[in-house]
Amino acid sequence: MRYRKLDANGDYTFGHQQADFYHDTPQAPAQAVSTRLKLEQGEWFLDKTEGMPWSTQVLGERTVATRDSAVQRRVLGTQGVTQIDSYDSTFDPETRTFIPTVEITTDFGQTTISETL
Repeated sequence: MRYRKLDANGDYTFGHQQADFYHDTPQAPAQAVSTRLKLEQGEWFLDKTEGMPWSTQVLGERTVATRDSAVQRRVLGTQGVTQIDSYDSTFDPETRTFIPTVEITTDFGQTTISETL
């Protein structure tokens, strides 16, 4: 699996040839998971059904029963991810901050993803 790296601002890296890519490492699927979690449903003009249902299943009212399963489905649907080894999440209703922490097994080894969303 080949995946372009992102810089600290979340932009693609350029100018370093092959060093701008992850090659068959756990970081490639981990970054794919991260970017897939950040894509809001309806945001991508080519497929309005693609993305995370943040407002309806994760951060909306009465989403306690659906938020974790929505995130886990999205993680498991990512190329290169074979299983979720552990999952934990925290939600702050005042700031509407949601932090899932997921340990995954990929085609290339294990890694942990923790995103503030």
